[in-house]
Amino acid sequence: MTRRSGSERGFDYLMEFIGEQLEFESGFYNDAYMDRRITARMRRTGTESYRAYRRLLERDDGEQEELLDSLSINVTGFFRNPEAWERLRSVLRTLTDEHRSVRIWSAPCADGREPYSLAMLALDDDQVDDSRIEITATDINRDILRTARKGTYETSKTTDIAEELQPLSELDPYIEQSGSTFQVRDAVREMVSFEQHDLIRGDPKRDFDLVLCRNLLIYIDASYKVPIFETIEGSLRADGYLMIGMTETIPSEMRDVFEPYDKSHRIYQKR
Repeated sequence: MTRRSGSERGFDYLMEFIGEQLEFESGFYNDAYMDRRITARMRRTGTESYRAYRRLLERDDGEQEELLDSLSINVTGFFRNPEAWERLRSVLRTLTDEHRSVRIWSAPCADGREPYSLAMLALDDDQVDDSRIEITATDINRDILRTARKGTYETSKTTDIAEELQPLSELDPYIEQSGSTFQVRDAVREMVSFEQHDLIRGDPKRDFDLVLCRNLLIYIDASYKVPIFETIEGSLRADGYLMIGMTETIPSEMRDVFEPYDKSHRIYQKR
């Protein structure tokens, strides 16, 4: 379903309800992203127009929750873009060689597979001192954080967990598998702490050596990208590292702040 001619007012009418009644800050996200997520819910509910979908939201609290969950960006995977993770090994080795304590921030962390990938990568590499690493994982979505803390994942028609975990030399030390269910082991989970945080409106954090902010920026309206990078800059120590998604770029306004460390794999270092 695409937005048809003459439906702009209906879309705006729906967005007004989402902003005022559901208190979702839709202005942070580009219209194409919002439209894709909304029309997906419209197809699932058999709704033919934006106005009809607004009427459904007005009377159905359950659909309100489904929409809010859909609008939260939670597309993720273990070791997404494995070649980039392989390059990240050298960053972790350098950091644990040079610092007694290495602090890493995964934002947004979605269902936890990214920060758990970091922990497993550190544990799996003999040249990384995993005892020096602590990982903070944040997301705006409280429900997805509950899922992340459990560390339980299921293979499905669209998600092959075993395939995602192939970059590991062996699975058993980090994951307990029972059929199609994969449970992250305690040694991995204990390296990660989860907390709620709004990367767009929240304050910077402090003294991180590495920040992963991957595959968020492609959904964000251009006017909000620079504030996100300013938050990341303020959260990084001098010479700290930043990793973004493989299809993302540093805004031109921030290119004097971050210099390429491995540009092809979207790893940068704070100047």
